[in-house]
Amino acid sequence: MIRYYSALALILLFTACKEAKQAPLSKGMQTETKPAPEPPAPKAPELHYRALSDKDSIGHISKYFSAEQMAIILNLNRIDARHIGRLDTVIVPDTLGLDAKAYSPFPRSLPFLKGVHKIIFFSYPAQYFAAYTYGEMERSGPTNMGRQNAQTPTGLYYTNWKSKKAISTVNDEWILKWNFNVINHGGVGWHEYSLPGYPASHSCLRLHEEDALYLYTWADQWVLESSTKIKVRGTPVVIYGKYPFGSRRPWRQLPEDPHALDIKPETLQQLVQDHMEEIMSNQQKREAQAQ
Repeated sequence: MIRYYSALALILLFTACKEAKQAPLSKGMQTETKPAPEPPAPKAPELHYRALSDKDSIGHISKYFSAEQMAIILNLNRIDARHIGRLDTVIVPDTLGLDAKAYSPFPRSLPFLKGVHKIIFFSYPAQYFAAYTYGEMERSGPTNMGRQNAQTPTGLYYTNWKSKKAISTVNDEWILKWNFNVINHGGVGWHEYSLPGYPASHSCLRLHEEDALYLYTWADQWVLESSTKIKVRGTPVVIYGKYPFGSRRPWRQLPEDPHALDIKPETLQQLVQDHMEEIMSNQQKREAQAQ
């Protein structure tokens, strides 16, 4: 009898332990569950382009498209509304109505810049700019840079001083709205001015007015310690590449190859990797200055 009760006790003990292991934990002892993975971001539609070459249609193109659609077409052709009627060919996307960033040759996201507060790129061959905050595109649009005999200098620069209206040093009749200087002694900067659809400036970076105004407000000015010494530099600006002067305009390739102007993240990373320490050092100085 003693052996029977001993065996029964062992069975009950084993069963209780087994049930205890299978029982759910109390509210205060719940195991940590991993959050559900975020669904992948929807892919942007594949863009395709066509060349509109009928002169009559080009002359009256604004009648066929809304103001929002025309803004995209103007950007794609690196031109303003006043000049588009002079073109013999206009590039038009098959898909209109997307976010303006969808038509930019620049990538929307640059993970290698996730620690950089602000930076702007100007591509000479693409005649386009893109501004990024912590590696995410803030704004992008067309530019007309320096013509062949007055090319815009390339390299890493920083924004300096700005003026709502500046007078050109080349011609005092040229009023430059929303001017932001990039190369102080060279007098080079970006500003609003006419966009004929090709590099036509005297070294400056011409923009649509809405883009010039946005960057005028968004970018940071330098901080001076004295009239000859910079305490903190402004927003880093990378101007790069070569324009194929004498050849057809690069964006005319889009109907044959919609990715002809795509700018790869690796290209931009290579441009800044040797300057990253300098960029971050200046950023830390600006943050300390703001405190």
